[in-house]
Amino acid sequence: MIPVRREDRSYVAKSGRFSSAMARFYFPEGLGGLGAPRALQAVVDAELEAAGAPDNDPRRIGIGLGMAAPTILGYGTDEQKRRFLRPLWTGEEVWCQLFSEPGAGSDLAALGTRAVREGDGWVVNGQKVWTSSAHVARWAILIARTDPDAPKHRGITYFVCDMTDPGVDVRPLRQITGEAEFNEVFLTDVRIPDAHRLGDVGDGWRVAQTTLMNERVSIGGMRIPREGGMIGPVAKTWRERPELRTHDLHQRLLTLWVEAEVARLSGERLRQQLVAGQPGHEGSAMKLGFARLNQEISGLEIELLGEEGLLYDDWTMRRPDKVDFTGRDAGYRYLRSKGNSIEGGTTEVLLNIVAERVLGLPSEPRTDKDVAWKDLAR
Repeated sequence: MIPVRREDRSYVAKSGRFSSAMARFYFPEGLGGLGAPRALQAVVDAELEAAGAPDNDPRRIGIGLGMAAPTILGYGTDEQKRRFLRPLWTGEEVWCQLFSEPGAGSDLAALGTRAVREGDGWVVNGQKVWTSSAHVARWAILIARTDPDAPKHRGITYFVCDMTDPGVDVRPLRQITGEAEFNEVFLTDVRIPDAHRLGDVGDGWRVAQTTLMNERVSIGGMRIPREGGMIGPVAKTWRERPELRTHDLHQRLLTLWVEAEVARLSGERLRQQLVAGQPGHEGSAMKLGFARLNQEISGLEIELLGEEGLLYDDWTMRRPDKVDFTGRDAGYRYLRSKGNSIEGGTTEVLLNIVAERVLGLPSEPRTDKDVAWKDLAR
């Protein structure tokens, strides 16, 4: 539990108006917060947890919390902030992310979904893929190409798309777990009002960087207690099933336990750094570690359980509205964790980001950087 100073507790208590649904205390009043200093967010979280207050189901609305909200706060108009932020934080409206495409995953800037200006709005056509929660989302953050004559990193514009509009077709993608948590989304003559544009026309790549940096922080820097996350079930099994123990497994468990604790504390430090400004590229490093750890821990759990680890509880085709790593069995955790090195930025792309933007190493040659998108080989 985070230590709470008496003066901070007094500040929170005197407001008398917060609840667990007010997930971001430092957001402006009326927009999901009370306009308090960002440093007090941890105080509010601790007080709510101590009081046993219900949360806003953050795993279900994680894309809205971690990606849409900070982008809207940074680039949205006053009207957009009033419309979208409060119901996002209270969990009334679920969000999804329409970024990746079949031909633009790791190279996201090569996206081909087109948005053409028509009157006071835009007509969008294209296909998006790997879209978590699209089947339950009301809104989506969307990037589309508005100027094919510009180089690929320019000529992109950022929109908010109503997932209930005509022309939005969501289709399930069945995963290795048997579920269809992901989706592909087809956009056919979808009309988006210009009032739902975030940022300037053609400036969508810069706006998207805010989303992506926050996405990596939200994935890799989640606040969890000691032995929270994937390491928890393994440690529990180790303590309760002594007959499964071997010396080799013990050494590997100790190593991964320490690494999980280092990652947890690093995430806490990253969140404290956010108090002073915007997320940096450290979030990419955190996300890298998160993916590797999850895969190694889930692999160890399967080995620890032996023959039991080969069982899988349910191959039923479902379309869940959230990912539940700890609520399912070891087989599910093992299979689902394979996606951690792809979603939220592939491991290969994140290694490049860390190398170039954190370590300052020379960037890879890019011959297509100044070529018009329409002239790129595809």
